[in-house]
Amino acid sequence: MRAGRLAAAMAVCSGLLACAPSAPAPTGEPHDLPRRAWLPGDEPPRAVILAIHGFNDYSNAFEDFGSYAAERGIAVQAYDQRGFGANGDAGRWPGVEMLIDDLLRERELIATLYPDVPVYLLGESMGAAVIIAAAAHDAPLDVDGIILSAPAVWGGDQLSGFYRATLWVMATVAPGMKLTGEGLKVMASDNIDMLRAIGADPLFIKATRVDAIAGLVELMDIAAASVTDLDGPLLVLGGERDEIVPPGAHVAMLERLRARHCTEVVYPDGYHMLLRDLQRQVVWNDVLAWIDRQAIPTESATACRGTLSPAFAGLG
Repeated sequence: MRAGRLAAAMAVCSGLLACAPSAPAPTGEPHDLPRRAWLPGDEPPRAVILAIHGFNDYSNAFEDFGSYAAERGIAVQAYDQRGFGANGDAGRWPGVEMLIDDLLRERELIATLYPDVPVYLLGESMGAAVIIAAAAHDAPLDVDGIILSAPAVWGGDQLSGFYRATLWVMATVAPGMKLTGEGLKVMASDNIDMLRAIGADPLFIKATRVDAIAGLVELMDIAAASVTDLDGPLLVLGGERDEIVPPGAHVAMLERLRARHCTEVVYPDGYHMLLRDLQRQVVWNDVLAWIDRQAIPTESATACRGTLSPAFAGLG
């Protein structure tokens, strides 16, 4: 029974497969990272979103949202985080410091491309954890707002000592051993066509090295311990049907937030992949309204618990 629960926990930890320090992957030039851009037509964008994807995923995660935002005057830029997507080291965990460094360099690139345009960070799952970890390192993010979609903060006291000890042993003895989520009844989204598409996508990692899972746990630990360092404005998105990040972990993160301006939106029919669920356009419209400092259409939008006031919610 414990072995089965461990396999399930580790697969869920791996983000979208439905501690011991890991050996970093070989490094290359940060600006060699593959990236995608969705841009408005002839008019300059009124805002830019730098999007950071989740574990085992890559920049293609924002294809539909990027096109939707661009049609409405907002540019979306996304890159394949080191160790994922079209990078040559895909499958190898790069280390938390490298992930943060890449985020900062990509932010610098956005500043060069759009020197006078408001910039927002959008982190999905592990991408959200990278943003939180960067804030904990006093990194100069210098953005107008941060959007955290189903943030991967399953760390700290939310992950038992038994799982941690077993993971440490496995990462030490067999770091290259690969695990999959095959056989687990875990739904990352209700968008079955999308799940089938990423299942057939060769750039989406489907078998995960144990040392990469250990690296993810390390990142989530940092994020879970560092949310108090995250300043606003913040928009935090969560789904009541999320089967990847446990509800207790998400609530624990919200209760520790101390950002001056923070808005939380919980979607009763939302799964982990909120930006790609069947009701994704509802989420997209909430994000764009928040960026435009308009009232968020979804009525469940409220101030994050423990914070002073909602960010942008209710502004007309």
